[in-house]
Amino acid sequence: MTIYAVTYRYSDDVAKRDRVRPEHREYLRGLADRGLLLLSGPHGPGEPPGALQLFRAADKAEVSTLIEKDPFTINGVISSSETVEWEPVIGPLRSSI
Repeated sequence: MTIYAVTYRYSDDVAKRDRVRPEHREYLRGLADRGLLLLSGPHGPGEPPGALQLFRAADKAEVSTLIEKDPFTINGVISSSETVEWEPVIGPLRSSI
């Protein structure tokens, strides 16, 4: 299985993001429980509103399907996303992914 890095950019509708966040996180926990989502988290304060996620999947199409089913996508919270194949080479987390 390949690792994919996904970057989300959020829409400006903070109220909608806050309202949908519990459903979004529940969905992501389910993906993590299945071993598909390795890490997920929002950008820090002062950064553009968005998030970074690392997936383990057979191919980019599988990741696209997972993103399409994310409540943030369904509800228009994500204004754009980018998915790239990622090859971890160095660092202490490498052995865990």
